[in-house]
Amino acid sequence: MRIVGHAAHPAGFLESRFALAANGTTIGTEALAGVTTFLTMAYIIFVQPAVLGAAGMDLGAVLVATCLSTAFATALMALLANYPIAVAPAMGHNFFFAYTVVIGMHVPWQVALGAVAIAGVMFILTAGIGLRERLMTAIPSSLKHAIARESGC
Repeated sequence: MRIVGHAAHPAGFLESRFALAANGTTIGTEALAGVTTFLTMAYIIFVQPAVLGAAGMDLGAVLVATCLSTAFATALMALLANYPIAVAPAMGHNFFFAYTVVIGMHVPWQVALGAVAIAGVMFILTAGIGLRERLMTAIPSSLKHAIARESGC
């Protein structure tokens, strides 16, 4: 059954939105991939609050924020970029934030979190006006390859 202009069945919406058949996949395959990805990433639900809790942040608030931000970012990646990738906080950054900046340098977590927010806004602005892309194209390919080799990528 179809409603004019809209898919009445969820499978019809998913097919029309993500072109599953054209990409050689099915709803079942994508659902299995989603469950696999969730199970692979689920550790962050528990590790993130433990790490940031060591810095003095509320464990329950961190847990909720982790779940909501991960779900929101992953949904944006799917709906806006049509890219099948899950997005979650980077644990390396969290360890640096908690153990180096807050505990090691004695910066209050509220101040450190403010710095992270400012950096995030700056990233969005530079990406939004194309500055990030211009910087990336200004770096010679040989230097990009050298950096990737040194970092083990």
